[in-house]
Amino acid sequence: MKYTIRKYSQDDYSIWNDFVAQSKNATFLFHRDFMEYHKDRFEDFSLLVFEGAKLRAILPANKKENTVYSHQGLTYGGLVYKEETRQVAVIEVFQALLSFLSGNHFEKLYLKNIPSIYNLKPSEEILYGLFLAEAKLIRRDSLSVIDLLQEKSISKIRKRGVKKALSNKLTIKEEVDFELFWNEILIPNLNNRHQTKPVHSVEEMNYLKSLFPENIHQFNVYFEDKIVGGTTIFETKTTAHCQYISKKTNAEDLGSLDFLFHFLVHERFANKRFFDFGISNENQGKSLNEGLIYWKESFGASTIIHDFYEVETSNYTKLNGIFV
Repeated sequence: MKYTIRKYSQDDYSIWNDFVAQSKNATFLFHRDFMEYHKDRFEDFSLLVFEGAKLRAILPANKKENTVYSHQGLTYGGLVYKEETRQVAVIEVFQALLSFLSGNHFEKLYLKNIPSIYNLKPSEEILYGLFLAEAKLIRRDSLSVIDLLQEKSISKIRKRGVKKALSNKLTIKEEVDFELFWNEILIPNLNNRHQTKPVHSVEEMNYLKSLFPENIHQFNVYFEDKIVGGTTIFETKTTAHCQYISKKTNAEDLGSLDFLFHFLVHERFANKRFFDFGISNENQGKSLNEGLIYWKESFGASTIIHDFYEVETSNYTKLNGIFV
């Protein structure tokens, strides 16, 4: 067989991370230190694909019973490969992965592709492979994204919010810890509005910040030295992504978030390729928060799609005889 596949082990830590650093469609979320901060919640089943002694691709993943998932502890995932990996090779690798999973009695693979804005170069070869394997689209989220290389347009209502914030003498600070934002704003808001908690605890965020200080940032907005809003940013080579956004429920008239995001888009991350506000979806992508997406679009954001697929591992046979 041309490709051999093995499950990730701790002995693979260095070659995995080196491969992530050299890939065209990976971010720091695929570094093992990030993937393993919550390893107690998931049964890791990450895979490495070799051609001889050469590592050709990796798949960050976990398993549940007879199903393998693009790692459920990550926002996005998919098959990771280097720039020199061509379309034919991606299809061959994908077929080998499906055959391996099928041979090990896994019936399905759930793959959540990495959104295109996070790729260093065009990297949608796997989407063609999914089509050939008759994968089913089971979820589609809409990311609100600003292309920072284009002229930035902002609506009049957002400009009024910025002016209001300036008149209220709000200030923005990039903080080194997350306690104030988590405890004063994020946790109370999520509990009151959705009866949920943040995906990350404040201890986890502080830990991840210590591991990835150049990638994870916390920005707080203050009025009279009291926090009134903030956002947590995950920064990759191409994109600044909003992981959390929240403000004081009784501070609607201060212009705090308008002020904050005008600064982030036009100053702090102006040299990035994209600014990603994240999704406005609920119900596995089938519901859209109209007010939330309107707010993001009024900064000049428009939609990039994030797709989720289900493929039967036995469909590896459908990739036979496709090359002409």
